[in-house]
Amino acid sequence: MPQKRRKTPPQPIDTSPAPVAFEAHSVPAFPIVGIGASAGGLAAFEAFFSGLPTDSYPGMAFVLVQHLSPEHKSLLAELIGRCTRLPVVEVEDGMVVQANHVYIIPPGHDMAFLNGTLQLLDPSAERGQRLPIDFFFRSLAQDQHERAIGIVLSGTASDGTLGVRAIKGEGGMVMVQNPESTVYDGMPRSAIATGLVDYVLPPAEMPAQLMAYTQHAFGKSRHPASSPTPKSESALKKIFILLRAQTGHDFSQYKPNTILRRIERRMAVHQIDAIERYLHYLQQTPAETESLFHDLLIGVTQFFRDPGAFKVLEDEVIPRLFTSRRASGDVIRVWTTGCSTGEEAYSIAMLLQEGMEAAKQSHTLQVFATDIDSRAIATARAALYPASIAADISPERLARFFIVQPDGVYRVHKSLRDALVFSEQDVIKDPPFSRLDLISCRNLLIYLGAELQRKLIPLFHYALKPSGMLFLGTSEGIGDFNDLFAVVDRKAKLYQRKDGLQSQPRLLVSRQTPPLSALNATLAGVQSKTTAPLKRPLRELTEQALLQHLAPTAALVTERGDILYLHGRSGMYLELAPGETGVSNILKMAREGLRQALGMALHQVAASRQSVRIPSLNVKTNGHFTRVNLAVCPLAAAPSESDASNPANDSLLYLVIFEQAPDAVAPAPVAVTDGVVVDIESESAVLIAALRDELRAKDDYLQSTHEELESSNEELKSSNEEMQSVNEELQSTNEEMETSKEELQSVNEELATVNAELNTKVTDLTRLNNDMNNLLAGTGIATVFVDHQLHIVRFTPSASAIINLILSDVGRPVAHMVSNLVGYSSLIADTQDVLQTMVPKVLEVQTTAGRWYSMRIQPYRTLDNVIEGAVLSFVDITETVQVRDALRKANELLRLAVVVRDAQDAITVQDLDGRILAWNPGAARIYGWSEDQALSLNVSTRIPPERRDEALATVRALGRKQILQPYLSQRIASDGARIDVSITSTALLDGKGEMYAIATTERPVAMQPSAGSVK
Repeated sequence: MPQKRRKTPPQPIDTSPAPVAFEAHSVPAFPIVGIGASAGGLAAFEAFFSGLPTDSYPGMAFVLVQHLSPEHKSLLAELIGRCTRLPVVEVEDGMVVQANHVYIIPPGHDMAFLNGTLQLLDPSAERGQRLPIDFFFRSLAQDQHERAIGIVLSGTASDGTLGVRAIKGEGGMVMVQNPESTVYDGMPRSAIATGLVDYVLPPAEMPAQLMAYTQHAFGKSRHPASSPTPKSESALKKIFILLRAQTGHDFSQYKPNTILRRIERRMAVHQIDAIERYLHYLQQTPAETESLFHDLLIGVTQFFRDPGAFKVLEDEVIPRLFTSRRASGDVIRVWTTGCSTGEEAYSIAMLLQEGMEAAKQSHTLQVFATDIDSRAIATARAALYPASIAADISPERLARFFIVQPDGVYRVHKSLRDALVFSEQDVIKDPPFSRLDLISCRNLLIYLGAELQRKLIPLFHYALKPSGMLFLGTSEGIGDFNDLFAVVDRKAKLYQRKDGLQSQPRLLVSRQTPPLSALNATLAGVQSKTTAPLKRPLRELTEQALLQHLAPTAALVTERGDILYLHGRSGMYLELAPGETGVSNILKMAREGLRQALGMALHQVAASRQSVRIPSLNVKTNGHFTRVNLAVCPLAAAPSESDASNPANDSLLYLVIFEQAPDAVAPAPVAVTDGVVVDIESESAVLIAALRDELRAKDDYLQSTHEELESSNEELKSSNEEMQSVNEELQSTNEEMETSKEELQSVNEELATVNAELNTKVTDLTRLNNDMNNLLAGTGIATVFVDHQLHIVRFTPSASAIINLILSDVGRPVAHMVSNLVGYSSLIADTQDVLQTMVPKVLEVQTTAGRWYSMRIQPYRTLDNVIEGAVLSFVDITETVQVRDALRKANELLRLAVVVRDAQDAITVQDLDGRILAWNPGAARIYGWSEDQALSLNVSTRIPPERRDEALATVRALGRKQILQPYLSQRIASDGARIDVSITSTALLDGKGEMYAIATTERPVAMQPSAGSVK
């Protein structure tokens, strides 16, 4: 509910500060607050604007970006307008932004901020992939820099997270709604997880903190960051000492402008005016030192940032890395410095993977990604990124290199994660990697001072291989180190390492850099190698000679038999197998007589991890057999990191040794039987031949079995490929379902917003309906609403006293109802006449209870001036009728009073007890008593004693409602004289017909002697 506002004198809305009409390329002089929300955002918006002060203006502009359904008209501007006195408008394309105004994004558009104006764009992405908050926050950060303020309120998914990074990267401020106060906490929690949020507050508390921040940051003139005072320089050095003591990192050689801007922003967050006071605050608050450290390390990064530069990298550099390699199994080493949360490192890994496949080669990819921010490294290792990265990555790469998690975030595929090594490293003081093919150092040098830049460029030259590539940011360069690097693409900032002696003097200059001592030692070695070749050690010469003359033929193989390295001449034992050549396998290349024993030996060594030796194997070589001793030994350790070309360096390797066995020469045995010499060798030759034939048959059988096994393996391989194909189809279906899920989620957010707006409308309508019911019931006016067919649509409770109605009569014709009206039966006809002529009709009617009503029949008009029925209203005029009758009677009495006043006769009124109630001027003139005197008398005072019985008889006769003729009598005057009068007596009756008084008209007469007695 909106807060009640205090009544304040009218003020112009454009004060403090005044609105600014922007021309082209003008810059607003006030902060711009972008507020993003999705589902549940309406309540947060209302709470936020209800918290704005009512007696002053905030001095900033508010731009609301809400996920709105393009199929429905937005009511957001109308609803927000109830909560604030600031003007609330829906944005039109090119609208100029003014201070103390609220701007609402229209449905079906993306919105950007440019040079003080709001620009509307058609959505470039599908419904499920739209991220209007990120889009606006990024444009706001790029246009307004430190004057950009972002606020993330209730909503699902992660829209706004990348925008928060952009605003913080430009030195702006970020607020996020407390997740406990949200309806949906997805967007706030995603923004908080970046670690870049300055304030986490409920919406109602945000305005006060926001105004305090803007007042401190922009409300007064400050010294420019480029010209610090000597006192502030001293404080700045002490801040560097605190940072180095707590974090271990030295920022004293960073660009001072950047450092001062980040420090001033932290001072604004805490409303601290002087840097000396902030230094004192740092000393007392170690947590603030950590916060300042992370603010100094804000990395503005995203996937494939600067697409043009990455396109050049993809088209010109990546192919060179593979065309320079002829054999497979080599290692491609890449170093990404200042990797932040890993987006750039993963982007380069994707390009390398695609380039390797395009070159149809198989190499090992090693991407080393380093940063000094441990939190950023942890995020990069987790490889979890918000759904908003879909705006920066093509759908093909998104489907191939990412897996959608159940909560909607993206995880980098394991095959790509395995190629990266993330580590915490300070490029300034820690030893670099070496033998690199590519170094990516983008947007790091711009924060470093000139001295550090002069030290890092030779470091990169040292770390690269000959012809290695250096990839810098669009605002960076190699300076005056043209003798170390050649330009590949100046716009994309791509350089290639130069080789040769001419670069050595420049390299040796870097030995004066203390943090790069590891480089100095290596450079000294490089210098010594270039000046004179070293003599080979005697031990090495001796070992090489012995290996060439005495070492047997050997092969280094994997557990599957793939040959990694051959030593010596192996043609006597191995030969190439017919068919397509791929990876050389020793089992396929083994000659006849060796294959079976070699396979058994490899299997036995792999199972037991013990060496196996098989002597005296007959191996067929060029038509004859040679005796061979076979030995298979497991290697105790995997190859070192330097032998990174080995693709099986994570598995146990085996050394297969072939050694020709010496032929055994022995005299043929001779047996003597009964003096006859028997040649045992000739008899055993037959047996040996038979055994050999049997052994050959066994070999043939094993060979056929082996071929059948290979055939089965081929079938299994084919089945596996089919399963992979099915898996790819399922993966494609899953991706389609994920896309549908994203679209449904987007529709759900839009419907939630529409539902919130409609709920507010329903609440308003319910309130208005209640007010109308109470209004109609409170006025007591009986009202009946009917449609064109004279069916009852609605009626007020008091109408039941006139027409017998109950709640179930709604929808029934009026003609079926029984009315309590007396003498009026043309209700239906009169109502139809009003509907035909459109002329209202007013009548007075009476009910059986005696109540009078003014009945008014008039057409029922909608807001669009459409007639949808009639309204019958009955206003109780009973009192009016009674008053009217009383006035009529009063008028009659008034006329009678005039007659009485002007009459010459004495006219009196007396009650039944004889008290005089009325005395006209004629009576005063005749009898001499004034009106006041007469009203205090009794009539018996004026009647002679002998006539009193006569007067009593007259009263009795009147009481019996008899009509009396005028008669003669006497009355006593004030002086005691008796006056003869002619009297006419009239009985006055009340409403019940009872006599309550007697009126007399008395006229003096001359008494006739002959009259006798009075009758």
